[in-house]
Amino acid sequence: MSRYRPPRKAGTALITPEGEAKLRAELHELWHVKRPKITQSVSEAAAQGDRSENAEYIYGKKMLREIDSRVRFLTKRLEILKVIDQVPADQSKVYFAATVYLEDEEGTEMCCKIVGPDELDLKKNHISIDSPLARALVGKPLDAEITVQTPTGVKRWYITGIDY
Repeated sequence: MSRYRPPRKAGTALITPEGEAKLRAELHELWHVKRPKITQSVSEAAAQGDRSENAEYIYGKKMLREIDSRVRFLTKRLEILKVIDQVPADQSKVYFAATVYLEDEEGTEMCCKIVGPDELDLKKNHISIDSPLARALVGKPLDAEITVQTPTGVKRWYITGIDY
């Protein structure tokens, strides 16, 4: 079995100001805090002699590669992201960064916020703008009915509230 994985799609290049701040904080943490510590431990391990059987050296080099890879990704991603910090003129419809309150056919209520793919967090009910639910919601007004194909079948929701 090959270890090759095709690169994942970057997704829509939109982000909220909170999401951008979180990515910048992660980049700062990796570059200015973690990387110098690991670089120091790798140089100390290298000074001990034989590197071929030095687990600290091998593990440290692996960690540096992972950090460098993530730093490259974050740097390139932050360059192309567009921060959406303004509320849309028509707040009666669902757009990016909206918090949407939904009710299904059984009366179960749900709340979700539409964010960029870099901010996806299902524990906080943040859904990606690229998700089928968000695509169905965008542009819809209050009290609209939406239908989404889910793995368990077709699901219907009604928009009961929109907040920005």
